[in-house]
Amino acid sequence: MDAFTAGLLQRIEAAESDLTKAREDGDEFLVDVELAELEDLRRLAAEHGVEVGAV
Repeated sequence: MDAFTAGLLQRIEAAESDLTKAREDGDEFLVDVELAELEDLRRLAAEHGVEVGAV
């Protein structure tokens, strides 16, 4: 796995974790922010052929 792929997967994992925490905290604004971040990261992964597990 190259550095780009590893970094991208790490960012996705962090955003998913942050999303879970925002939901637990009831922070709707942060939920929206994290969902947008995940959408962007997953789009980037798809454009570069990086497989991301469904969560």
